[in-house]
Amino acid sequence: MNQFSAAEITEAYAAFHEKVAGIVATGDWTGYADLFTEDAEYVEHAMGTFRGRDEIRAWSVRTMTSYPGRVMTGFPLSWQVVDADAARLVCEVRNPMPDPGDGTMLEEPNITIMTYAGDGLFSREEDVYNPLRFHTMAMDWARIAVAHGNTDEDVVGYLRKFGG
Repeated sequence: MNQFSAAEITEAYAAFHEKVAGIVATGDWTGYADLFTEDAEYVEHAMGTFRGRDEIRAWSVRTMTSYPGRVMTGFPLSWQVVDADAARLVCEVRNPMPDPGDGTMLEEPNITIMTYAGDGLFSREEDVYNPLRFHTMAMDWARIAVAHGNTDEDVVGYLRKFGG
């Protein structure tokens, strides 16, 4: 049995999620790793496992400041559930992209599993999703954005790299 109540885990994740919203608003992902314990583990099935704040920081800055991560408008939750005995919160996170220029709304969900460590910090995050669906969404968004002149070199480079 774990020492944290479902209420504490829920409140800690709400605070975490609010801080992430602030990071999205500023575009400065350097503080993201500070939401985790020093020895945290971040499991990202398509990109690898990152251990410790330094690896989590490097990954999050690199990924979320380049296309497609940097254009996601936020990470609203569809639902969440807490397993207090395991100190875990499991949720579905929506990953919407802004209108690329023609009114199209694109998003893909992922399941996130957070392990709470106390003091408002998490010791583990695991994101589970279909990378092919995310890639297809990013390609579709980029093609539409280019067609409507709503893009930059980062997006065009992504299209070139992946044959768009």
